[in-house]
Amino acid sequence: MIDRLNMFMVLAREQHFGRAAEALGITQPSLSSAIRALEDQLGVQLVRRGSRYRGLTPEGERVLDWARRIVADARAMQAEMKATRVGITGRLRIGVIPTAMPRIAALTGPFLLRHPGASVTILSRSSDEIRDEIEALELDAGVTYLDSEPLGKVQRLSLFRETYCLVDRGEATGPVGWAEAAERPLCLLTPDMQNRRIVSRHLTEAGAVARPRVESNSMLAILGHVATGDWAAILPQALADGLPLPPGVHSRPLESAETHQVGLVREPHPPLVAALIEVAGRAFR
Repeated sequence: MIDRLNMFMVLAREQHFGRAAEALGITQPSLSSAIRALEDQLGVQLVRRGSRYRGLTPEGERVLDWARRIVADARAMQAEMKATRVGITGRLRIGVIPTAMPRIAALTGPFLLRHPGASVTILSRSSDEIRDEIEALELDAGVTYLDSEPLGKVQRLSLFRETYCLVDRGEATGPVGWAEAAERPLCLLTPDMQNRRIVSRHLTEAGAVARPRVESNSMLAILGHVATGDWAAILPQALADGLPLPPGVHSRPLESAETHQVGLVREPHPPLVAALIEVAGRAFR
């Protein structure tokens, strides 16, 4: 049943029998046969069928929730048994919000040194993508905001608090207010990024409105514009400190800025994730 539940999860993710079969490395008839066998085994119809995939039935949605839990527990059990024999091995998939990327090595570096049989894949993701992909078992863990938007039923571990700064080639020094920062020609992250929503909220609270001329989901693109001398950006202070700023570009802290908690989220708790949590507790004390 575990294999069939996994196939069902992939079909729900891809929403297309052909793409799901390709992702699983099997033929489409084999996938269709496995889904029908799962339906027969459970005694309910899981997928609305027609000339093409038409979504899950209400029973299918409920089975999908169960499938994620059952498959996650089965994977965790297999990994734990393997760890008792050969130690911590395998590839850990971590989704990281772009603003936390400069700090991720403080977590993954010690983890890899401590567990030489393990490896990591670090993927840039929005906070919404991290939440959804952990739920779908496509990520093992994520580094994201803990206190700004719903995260679902994940476990969480605080790592650091995020503060903000204005980055530009201006001559002024010292702290700057949010309303003053809004008057600069801004480059900001795209609205699908939670950092952008946080920045926009702070600007609104200061009586200002964010009207960026440049939006990007790439920090490199934003800093590239700032380097020209014509643009400014509002960034997390840790990001400005962690990236090599272009010559002549400097950061100024933003006044009276509410801080936001960034941390590790995960579900469930296989050995790889448990080992990462242990390292996280040491790295961000």
